[in-house]
Amino acid sequence: MPHYLIAQSELPDERQARRKRAGKSSGETYAATLKQMQPGVETSILSPADDDGAMPSVERLAAFDAIFLTGSPMHVYDDGPEVRRQLDFMTRVFAAGVPSFGSCAGLQIAVAAAGGRVRKMPERMEAGIARRISATQAGRTHPLLVGRPASWDAPAVHGDEVLELPPCATLLASNAVTRVQAAEIRFDRGVFWGVQYHPELALREIAIAIAAQAADLVEAGLAEQEDQVRARAAEIDALHDAPDSRALRWRLGVDGEFAEERLRRREIANFLGNLPGLRG
Repeated sequence: MPHYLIAQSELPDERQARRKRAGKSSGETYAATLKQMQPGVETSILSPADDDGAMPSVERLAAFDAIFLTGSPMHVYDDGPEVRRQLDFMTRVFAAGVPSFGSCAGLQIAVAAAGGRVRKMPERMEAGIARRISATQAGRTHPLLVGRPASWDAPAVHGDEVLELPPCATLLASNAVTRVQAAEIRFDRGVFWGVQYHPELALREIAIAIAAQAADLVEAGLAEQEDQVRARAAEIDALHDAPDSRALRWRLGVDGEFAEERLRRREIANFLGNLPGLRG
């Protein structure tokens, strides 16, 4: 069976806080998702940003079949030791030539490691549901997005965004809020496929995440009161338990691409389906 490495950039206190809220760290969520999609697969979890974490060699990384980068609260544009360690790790991933996939901060880390730029989103956030994502011309024929309709919604929680892709990248999808919603990066010996949204997350995890950030969402103008955020979180949580509910889909304004787990995970399934080498 394949052996995948999952790199989580959450720091120890952030991992513990997420476990208290959602039951798992971001890396543990990825591992659970991959094991559901490929029963029997072997996964290892690494925390490269930790100050006591051992940085694997390029040769060690090359032994894995694929590497996954999770989301996290990390701000890639902050010049601190944690960010530098995470970027050093991603540079080694590219040098190892192992296919890699990342979501949210995982995309941003790969972008920065390959020479692109990330910034705080000016006067806006994307939280709960990323609306009307559409493939670019390049994305319409790219295997990462096979099966996606002309426009789709996806789970998302982020206040940072990719400002500038590196020269070795191809923009695959955008929406009105966030220009870089999906991209491919070819850097050094590696190929990375990434998305700004969260195909790995269960809807309950999205509901918990936005409820925990209620004050931030009010400050960003996405809601007038924290109670409104909690009400939206409750609807998303209810959809987790009843994904076929026509009433919940109508209230949230979503279809199966968001509500159904199998469809929500398309990008991960497409990545796994194109291993070992992705596209030449």
